[in-house]
Amino acid sequence: MEGLDSFVALGDSFTEGMDDPAPNGTYVGWADRLAAMFSARRAGFRYANLAIRGKMLQEIVDEQIPLAVSLKPKLVTFCGGGNDILVPGSDADALAEVYEIAVAELRAAGSEVLIFTGFDPKHAPLLRSLRGKVAIYNSHLWSVAERYHCKVVDLWSMTVLHDRRAWSEDRLHLSSEGHRRVALRAAEVLGLKPEEQWNTPWPPLVDRDWMTQRRHDLKWAREHVVPWIGRQLRGESMGDGVAPKRPELLPVCD
Repeated sequence: MEGLDSFVALGDSFTEGMDDPAPNGTYVGWADRLAAMFSARRAGFRYANLAIRGKMLQEIVDEQIPLAVSLKPKLVTFCGGGNDILVPGSDADALAEVYEIAVAELRAAGSEVLIFTGFDPKHAPLLRSLRGKVAIYNSHLWSVAERYHCKVVDLWSMTVLHDRRAWSEDRLHLSSEGHRRVALRAAEVLGLKPEEQWNTPWPPLVDRDWMTQRRHDLKWAREHVVPWIGRQLRGESMGDGVAPKRPELLPVCD
């Protein structure tokens, strides 16, 4: 992207970087990795990441969009709605209306906007039933991108992410390698030419036997599904009390 000197990332845990751990106890994630690629190519490049885990779309719009508009970056990446789609009874059409208003505001402020579609949950047994809702939401996002001239990272079509090694133990957040591949894909969409390819085939995977897989499933349910259900019942969020990791536009290596 010509003249890109500043970048603000908006969203939830996907953009915050879970589960791609950094040495300082925070997360790296695809957005940090993408910012590092741009910083290596342009002196004075600045980056902010306002994303917070657990945020619903309306919270992202209310809390992050105004700050992004005030920062006036050249590029904004915007991914949201995934947490809403997980909630039973949520409406993909209504979510898309909220999303479009936010994109319109960002574009009116002069920023280029990079949109991310939702992942295809076909290979995630617990989430497979949401596939139709995600597909409807994605269709709206493509329409929004066309109306407001936004670039799109189509996560749905990234079949390389169907491999279980692209995901962390909770099966909801990308692994470090998953984040790396999304960063490479985003860079490609934005016109960079990374030395590595995001769709490089994975090494052969050794299949688990049935009993081993069932043990992994039970451990996952106990350690991740049950706590998630508990938070939903209590009206709590993983993001309660969490602040953005990079609330200001600053050089990547500060």
